[in-house]
Amino acid sequence: MAEMQALTQSEILSVLKLAASESKRNHAMILLAFKHGLRASEVCALKTGDIDLKNGTITIRRLKGSLKSSQDLLDLPGQPLVSEKRVLRAWLEERASYRDQSDFLFLSQKGGKLDRSAFFRLFQSVAERAGLPVGKRHPHCLKHSLGFFLVEQGTSLPSIQQTLGHKSLASTGVYLKVTDASANRDAARAFANAF
Repeated sequence: MAEMQALTQSEILSVLKLAASESKRNHAMILLAFKHGLRASEVCALKTGDIDLKNGTITIRRLKGSLKSSQDLLDLPGQPLVSEKRVLRAWLEERASYRDQSDFLFLSQKGGKLDRSAFFRLFQSVAERAGLPVGKRHPHCLKHSLGFFLVEQGTSLPSIQQTLGHKSLASTGVYLKVTDASANRDAARAFANAF
């Protein structure tokens, strides 16, 4: 099995910054894919009715037997690139000017549902221009990035499981890979707190 590739925090921000400078739609798509651990086809299948800006939630309908969930849409003060409600509001305002009345949240240039291969190509292009290595230019890296990010932040495994929509905790356990650097950092923190 190939090693899972995950973007660093600075790589994620670089991709989001470039996407935001070019397209409100692309920025929103990449942000939601990262923040909610969505597969390309799950991003493309989102409908406008899945977004509830008033209550700040998104309904996630997972594929491949994963769990459906309702998750919060977060705005982070001082962090416009990762503020979901702000980014979605900007995209929805632009989208309202389109003649296409499709129920899908993200529309193709021809109108209607965006195909997952189109999302793959747009992410690959943005990732390449943002300077990411070849192995990190696949949108599924965003899901892995979220898993590793949540582990690094000390999020409980059951919470990560729910966030990623995994039915099995074993699927979530793959993100618990410990490196020497993280083990040394954790051990140093434990000793500093104890003594």
